[in-house]
Amino acid sequence: MAEGSRNEPAMDAKRFAALAAAYGGDLRRWPEAERMAGAIFAPSETGQAILRHAGTLDARLDSYRVDAPDKALHGSILQAAGRHFVQRRRQRFWWLGLGLAGIGLAGAVAGLALVSIVTPEVQPDHYVLDANATAFGDASPDRDTIGEDL
Repeated sequence: MAEGSRNEPAMDAKRFAALAAAYGGDLRRWPEAERMAGAIFAPSETGQAILRHAGTLDARLDSYRVDAPDKALHGSILQAAGRHFVQRRRQRFWWLGLGLAGIGLAGAVAGLALVSIVTPEVQPDHYVLDANATAFGDASPDRDTIGEDL
């Protein structure tokens, strides 16, 4: 909304407190659309109390400091990360091996199924392979060669 617009709603204490809780006691941190109305409400007794409370909270939050971790903590984190990295690499290697074994097994099963489907059934009386079998038939001496079927 434009500054100085007569359509701007006046700032009430509830809205002022919500903005102070969200953006702090410094009006420069507030959204630009709310600064003008906040600056008008701030000099009031309620506005001063809300800004004082928000300023106290801002000061406490600004004074809070986190110490840097000591070398022992830093070393233990790096050591744990290294162990985790080695475990993940080992685990990935085993999963890769299992995957390759599964692929090989699936290929063997598919090949066996294909061979059993494509190959006709073997009839043992026609395809007996022994020492007397030749490409032209049975060459055993006790067999009658004259009556052989072609």
